[in-house]
Amino acid sequence: MNLITSLLLGFITAMIGITPPGLINMTAAKVNLKEGKRSAYWFVLGAVLVIFFQASLAILFSQFIKEHPNVIVILREIGFAIFSALSIYFLFIAKKPKKKKGKIKKKSTTTRFFLGMLLSALNFFPIPYYVFVSVTLASYNLFYFDLTHILVFVAGVVLGSFLVFYLYITFFQKIQDKTDYFMRNMNTIIGSITGLISVITLINIIKFYLN
Repeated sequence: MNLITSLLLGFITAMIGITPPGLINMTAAKVNLKEGKRSAYWFVLGAVLVIFFQASLAILFSQFIKEHPNVIVILREIGFAIFSALSIYFLFIAKKPKKKKGKIKKKSTTTRFFLGMLLSALNFFPIPYYVFVSVTLASYNLFYFDLTHILVFVAGVVLGSFLVFYLYITFFQKIQDKTDYFMRNMNTIIGSITGLISVITLINIIKFYLN
């Protein structure tokens, strides 16, 4: 039963983390529109392969954090600095994204596979996300840091990620207006999220030093 729970939790947390329109799922959808499902699925396979390693690395790192609580304080302070810098960048410095026109040239499936790997590798969000998720779940005894549970959880992450990408590929045209709105306001949305995280992190740091 615990293994089923780990699988479902990996599946659900992956869907929550990847469902908002982003570079990878939007690119997968656009490759499908321009080049067909075959190229899009190869792109997704490349992206999911990297997500597998990112989630595994994040969980191993979170196990280290759990065994060394003093590291959490240092990571909070580093995280506060990083998220504050990101908030300033996205809200005040970054240029507003423009909708690009033009066609994607036909590429081989191998090229699309490696493009998926590249874009996924450049996306660092999954690592801190799954560190946070695994530590939180472990604190409620919903996740255990043994090899079997880790592999099952990561398998759920891979399945959830693939499903979200599949839905983007299949239903992108129906949600294109909403995703275009997101892309136009992406900097403000990301900046607001990182700003909120910065405030929460700062509060936790202050609480730690006051105790």
